[in-house]
Amino acid sequence: MKVAVIGASGRGGSRIVAELAHRGHQVTAIARHPEKVEAGPRITVRRGDLNEVGFPGLIAGHDAVVSAVRFADSDPDVLIDAVRKSGVERYAVMGGAGSLEVAPGVRLLDTPQFPDAAKAEAMAGVVFLDKLKAAKDLDWVFLSPAALIAFGERTGQFRLGKDQFMTDASGKSTISFEDYAVAMVDELEQHKHSRERFAVAY
Repeated sequence: MKVAVIGASGRGGSRIVAELAHRGHQVTAIARHPEKVEAGPRITVRRGDLNEVGFPGLIAGHDAVVSAVRFADSDPDVLIDAVRKSGVERYAVMGGAGSLEVAPGVRLLDTPQFPDAAKAEAMAGVVFLDKLKAAKDLDWVFLSPAALIAFGERTGQFRLGKDQFMTDASGKSTISFEDYAVAMVDELEQHKHSRERFAVAY
């Protein structure tokens, strides 16, 4: 596939770029600071800013677009509209864990232990997901990670879920950026989820 990754210099975006290239896909890595992204035989680096008029042209012609940008730092309407204008139908979004349910109707971000410092980003993610659900013309997917996502190992061993918050046997909810990227690229290749959110955790 030919895949454009928006936010390619970030922690999640960089691992998704690496996983795509590792599997032989052609990647257009888009970042506001392209000097932070390493090009390679399968990785073409492009500078791009969502607020620039020509941004949809950067992602046009790809089989899929992945966005791995912070929700609080971007306008969901601008980003979704850019994908729409590009003509690319398959749109995968690196989501957050805050909107996952710990009980029916109770989100993780609504619990007392959810950190205040993360609430703005989590709420912005909720807004983004709601806007995706209204985008009937896009074949989108929103992949939520575990509560704690950090650099680690690429094991390829994890669990997938839907809207429910997942923990392991010890009560922890974790995933590495490397395995998150595996789950994202698996989805791009296998196309098992369409117009829905799913989740990944150990």
